[in-house]
Parts: sequence; structure tokens; C-alpha cells
Amino acid sequence: MARIKDTSVEAVKAAANIVDLVEARTRLRKVGARYTGLCPFHQEKTPSFSVSPDRGTYYCFGCHAGGDAISFVRETESLDFVGAIEWLADRFHVPLEYEESSPEADAKRRRRERLYALLEQAASFYERVLWSDSGQAVQEYLASRGLSEEACREFRLGLSPLGATLSNKAREKGFTREELAAAGLVTRRGSDYFQRRLMFPLTDARGRVIAFQARKLHEDDPLRGKYVNSPESELFHKSNVLYGLHLARPAITKEDRATVVEGNTDVIALRQAGLQPVVASMGTALTERQLKELARLTRRVFLCFDADAAGEEATLRGMELAIREGFDVRIVALPKGKDPADDPAGLEEGLGQAEAYAVHRVRLELDRARDKQHAYLQVQDILNRVPESPERHDAWRLANDRLGLTVQLRAAGSAATGAASSARLIDAGERLERDALAGVVAHPKLVRLLEEMTPEHFDDELHRQMRAHLIEEGRSPEQELVPLLAELDARAAAEAIDEATGKELLLRLRERHLRRELAVADPDRTKDLQEAVAKVRAAVSELA
Repeated sequence: MARIKDTSVEAVKAAANIVDLVEARTRLRKVGARYTGLCPFHQEKTPSFSVSPDRGTYYCFGCHAGGDAISFVRETESLDFVGAIEWLADRFHVPLEYEESSPEADAKRRRRERLYALLEQAASFYERVLWSDSGQAVQEYLASRGLSEEACREFRLGLSPLGATLSNKAREKGFTREELAAAGLVTRRGSDYFQRRLMFPLTDARGRVIAFQARKLHEDDPLRGKYVNSPESELFHKSNVLYGLHLARPAITKEDRATVVEGNTDVIALRQAGLQPVVASMGTALTERQLKELARLTRRVFLCFDADAAGEEATLRGMELAIREGFDVRIVALPKGKDPADDPAGLEEGLGQAEAYAVHRVRLELDRARDKQHAYLQVQDILNRVPESPERHDAWRLANDRLGLTVQLRAAGSAATGAASSARLIDAGERLERDALAGVVAHPKLVRLLEEMTPEHFDDELHRQMRAHLIEEGRSPEQELVPLLAELDARAAAEAIDEATGKELLLRLRERHLRRELAVADPDRTKDLQEAVAKVRAAVSELA
């Protein structure tokens, strides 16, 4: 991939308005020179999210998310650095320039851009066909499923016509047969791949169309499956895609939960009914890549698959993988023969009664075990892998009631008191370093005192890097330092660290370093170090 020029990156940073970006996700209130609001990254009732328009940064005192416009877009849109820059450039109308790269890399980038453009035009074409007179029958079908035109348009549903209409129009616009094949839009013979089917555009994290899923409408359709996806391509891999994620992402982040269903129409119907943090797993069990996409937004997943044998197995596979990936998994029970879209109000109630992983998993094993001994061993194995929690106890009690005997489990481990105490001491040391650096961020005059200190005054490597950045005034921070810079700026404002307090914090950091040296010093250095400590203490007393 061609590298974006540094000048373009800086131009994007300068043009990006952090307040506009954040307000698209959560309501902000101006307080002095800053803005505050509910954090878009986790659920909270009391605002702990702080935005600095002057520095272009944000920080949450609740979940500790922090950064700049690039960080915000990376997190909320699930993009890498380059993708975030391109997203921001498009949002704030900043032209990008790329470094010179190999002809092969340039050709690959141009090819992908043309494929995206082709697929976007295909989606628009299918949309026009659906909402024309020729799509009247399909419009009526959608209405019979309870799907409004507004909801269908939001998800850009379309209709593929009979014949080679799409491919002919695409070639008229300059796209080649090879490009049509690479985008999965034509067969080997050159005719349209999808014909007379209801079209669901599939998108990537940036909302760009990368493929289609098509539903059968006619019995004589040459494509056998009721639902058929575009062929796998350089843009589309089925195991990577969660249907509706680009629309559900803000709600997933805000509500800190994702409901995963099987069907596309379930997603549309539920969003239409007001349930927004909903995605579909493309009719398969959740994959590792899909879970990684969700992990950027939440660790709470509600699985709601059809109540048939295939749905049960999909739930089980997705559940096991999600647990291994560290998710809090809940299972929503559906009545036999019912889809989530059949009763959106009932599903919302079901979310409140969703069963924890441990309970559901034990119940499943009890129901399908061949005998009591087999059930006992299976339940024991499952619960020995579950950490101590109320859900683990509920599952254990369920097993005991059903089996009529007590399942013997290993005790779940817990952290030692000494370790917790040690962590508190480490936190205190880190806090001193951070507050001292926060004082320098808020009061640049203190940079002179920071320059007199060495990297060894700081235990944390990231703090050492921040020290180096602050004494090199005028240089933009490396991207990995941006979250810390955002936190320091917010902390200085929240704790009202004035210049005198900042100076005192730096002196205390210097005193800590001197006392450490004194503890291991040779006798001939002891007196000098004691005098140095006394001078620092005197300076601190004067400030107090």
C-alpha cells in the first residue's frame, strides 16, 4: 500500500474537528474551554468524557480511552491508521498525496479503487431497479415481511434484473470484463452473476460495498441456494463480514453490547423496531475475525440464533470461540420456528432474560448427555474452566438439581492480597510521574525543569518517551503517544494543576530519584546526596 505523505497527515490533523466527530456519537456540553459528555466507548450515567478542542484530543476518566481525531476514528470505525486518515480526509475534504511507490503497488491500489467504484455503482444500480415500477412485486414482498421502505433504503436493498443489464451498463462506463469478474458480478460466460434476486449489499468497516448477498425470489433460479453470496475475492471474505456492522457500530459502542443474529432481514427488522446494536453473522457461527471486529467495540455479546438444530450448533460454536476470546456471552432463547424479526418486542424482553454462558452450556450438556455419569463428567469439565462468578454458581446449582448429586469442582483462583497491595504501590508511582508530566503539558514554562531531569527519573517507558517529546517543543507527537498526551491534558484540567503544583510534582519526582540513589550509594557519595535531598525538600516547602 502506498504511504500517505507526512504533509497530508498533518493537513488532515489540522482540518479534523474533534468536537464534530465526537458529537456524532454522544452529546457534549461546553464547560469552560473544554467539552464534557457521556463516554461513547462505554455505558455510564455520569459524564466522564472530556474533549479539548484546542489540542484536538479526548479522554475518558471512566474507561481511560484517549487520543486524537485519528484515534477516535480508528476506534469507532474499526480502521487502521491509513484507513482513518483516508476517512478523515474524505470527511473534512482534505486532498491526500502519496509517497512514490513501486509501479506494482500503485497498480494494485488503483485496481482496488476501481473495484470499490464498480461495486458502489452496482449497489446504486440494484437500488434503482428495486424502487422502479419493475420492482413493484418485490416491494410488496418486503412490505409483507414488515420491512418499511425507509429501513430497506437505509440498508440499500436492491433487485438484480434479468439478463446482462448490469454488466452491459458497467462496460459502457469503462469497466472491463476482468474487473466485473474480480468484483464477483459476472459469470465465466460474461452474464450477470445475480439475476432476479433481492440484493443485500455487504460492506467493510468503512461502509464501502465489497460484495452482495442475494435472496432467491423465483423457483427457476439457476443459483441453487436460497441465499447466495458473491464469490470470495481480494475485497470480500465471508468470514470477515458482520452484516450491518457499519450502521450498528455507534449503538454497540454506546450501549456496550452487540446482539448477533443469523439473518440480514432480522437485522433490518430489529433496527426498524429500535434495536440498533444488532449484526448478523452471515448465516454461520461466529468466526475469529468477526469477533475481533466486535472486540474493538464491546466485550458483551448476546447470541440469538434460530431455535433449530443448525442454529443450536452455530450458537455453540460461536459461544465457545467468543468465551476463548474473552467475551461476556449471553444466549437469548427463541421459540421453536421463530426468527428474531418475528417478534422484535419479545426479543428486547429476551435480552433482559438472556442466559449466561455457563448456565446455558451446562443445561445443553445435561439435555444431550447419554447418561448421568457422562453428564457429570462433561459438566465438571465445563465448570472447571469457568472463573468464579455468580453465573458459575448458578450453573453448578442447576447441575446438582438435575443430577441429584453434588458436582465436585476445583476452586477458582483469586489474586493474592500481596499482589493487590503491590499493584497499589505501582499505581502510586505511576500517578506521580503522570501528574508531573500533566503539569508540564498544561504549563510549558515547566519544560526547563523537565530538561534538568533524565529518563531515569521515570520508571514507565512511555513516560520517558513523553519526556523526550515535551522537551523537543514544536514537534508533533508520535501516534502512540497521543492517547497519553490526551490523558495528561485532561488530567491537568480536571485536577486544576497550576504552575506551582506542577513544579512541586517535578521536585517530588526528583526527590524520589535522589532517595533511590541514596539507598545504594557508596559512603563517599552519601553526604552529597543527603544535601541534594534536603535542598529539594526545602524547595517543596517553599512552594507549600
